[in-house]
Amino acid sequence: MKILKYILGILALLVLLFILIGVFASEISYDCEITVDKSLAESWAVSQDEEKLADWLDGFVSMEHVSGPKNEVGGVSDVVISDDGQEFTIRETITEIVPNESISMTFTSDYSHMDYTLRMADAGGKTKISSNTTMSGKGMLNKSLFSLMRGMIKGQEETNLANLKRTIEENTKNYFPVEEEPMADMEEQE
Repeated sequence: MKILKYILGILALLVLLFILIGVFASEISYDCEITVDKSLAESWAVSQDEEKLADWLDGFVSMEHVSGPKNEVGGVSDVVISDDGQEFTIRETITEIVPNESISMTFTSDYSHMDYTLRMADAGGKTKISSNTTMSGKGMLNKSLFSLMRGMIKGQEETNLANLKRTIEENTKNYFPVEEEPMADMEEQE
């Protein structure tokens, strides 16, 4: 009987410790960074191309515009992600966008709230891409879980940025076509 009391006491202590983790570490923040061997303009264009999201966002299934101006500040979309065959929806709201420089968004779900910023800067013909994430769980259980899973969550962002790097460097789509003047116009100018 004594051993059962000890086991129950240890379990109660572990549950209390788990809950306290969520109280004292209610949000996690992390930064990630990569350098891409492509121009800033092309890196930005690839990162904003909805057709390429599945190439670099792990588990991306689809994105559906919900309200506000599409791909602009105030635009709201539902992003469907698959994790081990189970799909869930995250609500994305664009909060700030500076073309070729940064985009900030909030992501909300039943389990969490995340503030995310993706920044790009010219690095001598290459592009430095960095992200900043602040995330908190909804409810004490999720706050504790996310605090304990911080390394795994940051690892997912590192994977996404590595995939973005690969997607940009392997890009063959021409985002900046140059229109040629018709031959007849050129002959008239001579």
